[in-house]
Amino acid sequence: MRRGQILCPTDFSETASHALSYAIEMANLYQVGFRLLHVVEQPMGDENFQILAITPEELAQSMEDAAAEKMKSLLAKLDSNLPIETMIRRGDAVTEILAEAEESNVGMIVIASHGRKGLSHFLHNNVAEAVANRAKCPVLVVK
Repeated sequence: MRRGQILCPTDFSETASHALSYAIEMANLYQVGFRLLHVVEQPMGDENFQILAITPEELAQSMEDAAAEKMKSLLAKLDSNLPIETMIRRGDAVTEILAEAEESNVGMIVIASHGRKGLSHFLHNNVAEAVANRAKCPVLVVK
């Protein structure tokens, strides 16, 4: 394995939390830091949000703020003295996870096999598979 950091994407679900514990274990094993990444999906056009009277940009910002709060509370629970970096990116989950892995030259990605339930689960259940197929570094998919 390359000695780069370990990248652990999270959607703050139970499964992602399980994957995070593996990421910490791997980081401790290899004595490398890790990056915690959350991707905020880019909201669609204005037509979806007329009823909310909020622009897609405002919605995306509020989603980022909510993600930042969740990230803070997640970090508070982590028991690791390794360097941890947190990132919030905006866009398509697969694209952004792969871009983060490339740009940060990570040594491994540790990702949950699935995340949230309901519609978002239905829409995003192939994120881990797509990341595993397209990443240039090893990928550990955690069930």
